[in-house]
Amino acid sequence: MTTSNTPGTGDADPAVREELARLRDSIDNIDAAVVHMLAERFKATQQVGHLKARHQLPPADQAREARQIARLRTLAENAKLDPAFAEKFLNFIIAEVIRHHERIAEDAVNGTGPAPSAT
Repeated sequence: MTTSNTPGTGDADPAVREELARLRDSIDNIDAAVVHMLAERFKATQQVGHLKARHQLPPADQAREARQIARLRTLAENAKLDPAFAEKFLNFIIAEVIRHHERIAEDAVNGTGPAPSAT
């Protein structure tokens, strides 16, 4: 039985295993960057949610969402990424943001939410 440092590579040539490991390391780094970027995005959208709640603005802004989707589809096309996939991804994020904004607005009305950050 052959053992390997990279699961799922079986009896692959050591050079192939090394290249696969290098590519997977790159993918892991990209995944980490995506998670950190999403965290930063959600920090900003939380601030938007608090601002909207303080001024009784609706959680969703359909005109902005439509502009963002069109913008992202163009970015995706330019990057050779499937625009439909990019749109699905953004719609998922938008739905989560709206859910957060609704909760923030509800907490503001009920006086149960944390005080918005001044930063």
